Amino acid sequence: MTTLTRRTLLTWLGAGAAAGVPHVARAARPKVVVVGGGAGGATAARHLALDAALDADVTLVEPSRTYHTCFFSNLYLGGLRDYASIGHGYAGLASLDRLNVVHDRAHAVDTRARTVTLGGGARLRYDRLVLSPGIDLDYGSVPGYSVAGADVAPHAWKSGTQVQRLRALALAMKPGGTFVLVAPPDPSRCPPGPYERVSMLAHLFSTRNPRATIVVLDPKESFPKQALFQSAWEKHYPGMILWLPPSMSGGLTGIDLDTMSFRTPLETFTADAASVVPAQRAAVIAERAGLTDDSGWCPVVPATLESRMDGNVHVIGDAAIASAMPKSAFAANNQARAVADAVSRALRGHAPAEPGYANTCWSLLAPRDSVKIGAVYRAGADAIEPIRSFTSQLDESEQVRAATAREAEAWYDGIVRDMFG
Repeated sequence: MTTLTRRTLLTWLGAGAAAGVPHVARAARPKVVVVGGGAGGATAARHLALDAALDADVTLVEPSRTYHTCFFSNLYLGGLRDYASIGHGYAGLASLDRLNVVHDRAHAVDTRARTVTLGGGARLRYDRLVLSPGIDLDYGSVPGYSVAGADVAPHAWKSGTQVQRLRALALAMKPGGTFVLVAPPDPSRCPPGPYERVSMLAHLFSTRNPRATIVVLDPKESFPKQALFQSAWEKHYPGMILWLPPSMSGGLTGIDLDTMSFRTPLETFTADAASVVPAQRAAVIAERAGLTDDSGWCPVVPATLESRMDGNVHVIGDAAIASAMPKSAFAANNQARAVADAVSRALRGHAPAEPGYANTCWSLLAPRDSVKIGAVYRAGADAIEPIRSFTSQLDESEQVRAATAREAEAWYDGIVRDMFG
């Protein structure tokens, strides 16, 4: 695995970046730094490094040596995948000639100096920065929740490591126990994800704890693919799932994780296990860099995904305000390829091409029963706009649903190859 060596420092660092490292004159080759090694960042770094027309040095900054995908982690939760199958390393990326993989945390971005400061104190200079840092969680959005409380009621909403804890808690529930899931408000990463999680937990309980109950406390009055999910819940898990929007529960007023109590004006639910997914915003590094607006997310130019605050920075994936495009792995991967082309063209002095944006989100309802939703988009003057959309239908045959499940598996294999090689 490539590490940050003295040779790399001499190539990348500006003056005063580390004690004992002399100042090195700026090299002729442009430098691109990519922050975040997920569906957006890993894809962008790989495509930039493989771009034969671009003579540039590319560095990917990612603290983890193994990336566990949030997407498809629900299938592990439901017992349909093993944990190793959602974990992926960076050796394939590190083997590329023009790509240096630095396993450190990006601490700060100085857009004026065009540097990224790492957790270890080193600074990387860039000509173009691709920022794909993902999300951070607003624990205070759920009264009574906290970072420490995430061990008791895991959110499992950032790289899939915490999902192991969540599965263990679900399996340890007493027979006939109650699982409570607190869904996040919009906007959030993977909008259908909480409801796929409910489906996969229900599948797990149907085989391990068939008298269990799942209570969903939702701050929203509706959610994506709602009719498809609820129809499947009635078919596969009758009587197991109770979904409560604010109009039915009065809204969640607070939780006490010492007693595992979830309070609403109408009723208090006592959980034997729980998952709390709080409100979200762009990862804090984007805020520190001055790239977020009052919403907590990063506004971008539709055609190039350049930050509206700094044209030398491109923001992709969940952190960006991509208008109609949801915050999904498919969208991040799609945006990454568009941005790799935009960065290459900009550094070579060429005008940007018109990007083609698309998204599809698959949701597994039960084994061999999957549905999808998606759209194709154009870059408008002020926003990314949908051109056409599609969604699965309620009356689809078992054969169609099974084919959709196979399609989702094929997509997973494909995106992993596109990310990591």
